[in-house]
Amino acid sequence: MRWRKHGRIFDPTQHRLPNGCTQFAQSPQALVFDDFVRVYFSCRSVDGANGKYLSHVAFVDFAKDLRRILRVSDRAVVNLGALGCFDEHGIFPMNVIRHGDLVYGYTTGWSRRQSVSVETAIGLVISRDGGITFERFGDGPVLGSSLHEPFLVGDAFVASLEGKLHMWYIFGTRWQRFPSSGLPERTYKIGHATSSDGKDWVKQEAVQVVPDVLGEHESQALPTVCKVDAAYHMFFCYRHSDDFRRNSDRGYRIGHARSQDLLQWVRDDSVLSLQGTPGDWDGDMQCYPHVFECDSEIYLLYNGNEFGRYGFGLAQLQR
Repeated sequence: MRWRKHGRIFDPTQHRLPNGCTQFAQSPQALVFDDFVRVYFSCRSVDGANGKYLSHVAFVDFAKDLRRILRVSDRAVVNLGALGCFDEHGIFPMNVIRHGDLVYGYTTGWSRRQSVSVETAIGLVISRDGGITFERFGDGPVLGSSLHEPFLVGDAFVASLEGKLHMWYIFGTRWQRFPSSGLPERTYKIGHATSSDGKDWVKQEAVQVVPDVLGEHESQALPTVCKVDAAYHMFFCYRHSDDFRRNSDRGYRIGHARSQDLLQWVRDDSVLSLQGTPGDWDGDMQCYPHVFECDSEIYLLYNGNEFGRYGFGLAQLQR
C-alpha cells in the first residue's frame, strides 16, 4: 500500500480552541458531509486545581480537498462528566458514525486513580444538530471493564459492516512497574465487539485480535478499519510499554493488519510504507491513525511527535 503524504494540515497552536485549550489535536476522526469534512480531535486544558491535563473534544471543518480550513469549533462539543463519572477528567478520543438522522459519538472517558494514573471506559454521546454538539446517552459507559478485561477499555472504532455494527477497541492486560519508570505503566491490546443497535455491545471477551511484534509488552492503540478492494484493512499504532515517552525508538509507530472476514487478522506492518520525516513534526513518532473514504479516495489522518502536541497530518492511498 503506497501512501502519499500531504504533510501537517492542522496545527492547534495557530487557532483559538474551546475550553481554554492551547495545544494538542489528538486522535483526528473524520465525518464526511456533502461539501466539507469535519474532523474531531481532542485538545487539552490545564486543571487549575492540580495542574494536570483535561482532554476536551473540538472539531475543524475542511473543504473537500482537506487543505483549506473552513471553521474551527468555538465551544464545547461535549461536556466532561460530572464528579465521580468515568469521563470526569477527559474525553480522548471520540469516534463518530452516522445513525439515521443522528450522529453517534463513541468517547473514551478518563478518570484519575490513586494507585495507577488512570482508568478508562467507552461512552456514547448523541448529536441531533449534525455533529456540532453532543449529549450523553447516560452518565455511565456503554463498554467498560469486566471480569476478564478488568481495566482500561477505550479507543472505540465503530463501523457498520456485513450487516451489523462492529467495534474494535483496546483493553488493558496489566499495569506494571518497569526499571525505566518508577510509576506503573499500562499495556493494552485490540479487542472486538458487536451490536445490533449501537448501544448494547457483546465483547469477544479478552480476545486479542492482532498479534504482537514487540512481544507481550507491546501496547496497541486506536484501531481503524476500512475496506480496500476485496479485503478489510486495520490500521493502529503500537509501542513498547516502557521508556516510550522520551525514547523515540520505543515510541508509537503505525501498524497494519488484513482480514477477509473481520474476525481473523493477519498482521503485516511492512505494507504500510508510511514513515515520519526526520526532523519534522512526525519525525520521532507516528500515532493515532484514522482511515476514511471521501469522494472515492482513501485518506489517513494521524498524529506525530509528543502524542499529537503539534497537530495532525494527512496521507492519501495511491491506487
